[in-house]
Amino acid sequence: MIDPEYEVVIGLEVHTELKTKTKIFCSCSTEFGQEPNSHVCPGCLGMPGVLPVLNKKVVEFAIKAGLALNCNIEEFSKFDRKHYFYPDLPASYQISQLDQPICLKGYLDIDADGVSKRIGINRIHMEEDASKLVHGGETISSSFYSLVDYNRGGSPLLEIVSEPDMRSPKEARDYLEKLKAILEYTEVSDCKMEEGSLRCDANVSIMPKGSKVFGTRVEIKNLNSFRAMERALEYEIQRQIEAVEDGEPLYQETRTWDETKGVTLAMRSKEEASDYRYFPDPDLVPVIVSREWVEEVQRNLPELPQARKERLISEYGLPEYDASIITASKGLADYFDACVKLYPEAKTVSNWLMGDLIRLLNAEEQDIKECAVTPEMLINMLKLIDQGTISGRIAKTVFEEMFKTGKNPEVVIEEKGLVQISDQSAIDAMVDQVLADNPKSVEDYQAGKERAMGFLVGQVMKMSKGKANPGMVNELLKEKLK
Repeated sequence: MIDPEYEVVIGLEVHTELKTKTKIFCSCSTEFGQEPNSHVCPGCLGMPGVLPVLNKKVVEFAIKAGLALNCNIEEFSKFDRKHYFYPDLPASYQISQLDQPICLKGYLDIDADGVSKRIGINRIHMEEDASKLVHGGETISSSFYSLVDYNRGGSPLLEIVSEPDMRSPKEARDYLEKLKAILEYTEVSDCKMEEGSLRCDANVSIMPKGSKVFGTRVEIKNLNSFRAMERALEYEIQRQIEAVEDGEPLYQETRTWDETKGVTLAMRSKEEASDYRYFPDPDLVPVIVSREWVEEVQRNLPELPQARKERLISEYGLPEYDASIITASKGLADYFDACVKLYPEAKTVSNWLMGDLIRLLNAEEQDIKECAVTPEMLINMLKLIDQGTISGRIAKTVFEEMFKTGKNPEVVIEEKGLVQISDQSAIDAMVDQVLADNPKSVEDYQAGKERAMGFLVGQVMKMSKGKANPGMVNELLKEKLK
């Protein structure tokens, strides 16, 4: 809970790695997870005398992301050199864009406590990624050594800089989740936060409630999960409030997030643009984007999350909550669309996706694209429920086995002996046995206590190991208890 005497100001700088096959200024592969320092060349290693050549796909992806985020696409932009000395940057400068980026003045709407709120996007610029440092200790502050993998160096990035329009960690999280979804839908990035394809720096300050003057800004670097970002912001806001209350000064600085200890730690004083000694890159010509090119990209923009959400509500009658959950991930939305093409009961499909499927994906930390249960397999299982081959309860067991093994539902049912019992004489015998074993419940039900029926049904299902047809069990019990 934020102290009501203070107002929080948050802006995010989000870095997203683009899904190109090669790096931004050379032909080295961008494939993730390869042998360290195996995807390098004189160009991305910063050797003298090598000239950069801009990857055209990077510009196309920048235009696509800019249009999806309601930005103006600039006809003229240029690259600059940003100078700093650090082991992850072999040339000692990063090729980026300073004063003339490719996209300006966009926005993204989030849902803030049930009210739509517009978050401004100041700019989007193209740049090359730095290499990856692998630290020897738990944190950068406690490491005795660091190793450098130059495979990532020179990979294409977009930096998406928001206006300082967010007023709570929750709003920052909502903004980042929505931004990630849009980037996934446009397919400019795979947005795998665990692989560093999407990470953000959070700028945060506090000021007295009602003030128009922002407080001292602190930057928290390299946050690579929604949870880490939200927790880091909550801690940092409280730290700043306590410092102000105690009369301690706040410094404009860059801090790191220690996930284990749950604290931010000072790294260095915060640099200004002048500290980086920017100047236009003399080896790269300006980027000229024609209106025809922008219009072509605009025509080919895919359906974005908000439009898809509205379609699921209007076309399938899904509740807004269901549509929000499903469209938050392009992969899940594609899965849903594939299912309802085969099976018209959209709400039934939605329930299975939001319940068992998401639960198992989260438990196994799997992406929907890695899921062994295809839409066709799920629909086959739903049809087996409709046909009375298995009960809804047994289906949950079948689905878990399908998820684990990738086997079709018919095979799982056969192997596990899970066919539903619909033989009336068999169920009749079990019902008689349960009634004989539970005279008190029978008496309660006949005295008007409806809840006793639930207990008796449960006992029959237990006796049948969940395989009895629940509809027939209910009917027979009611018949015998008249």
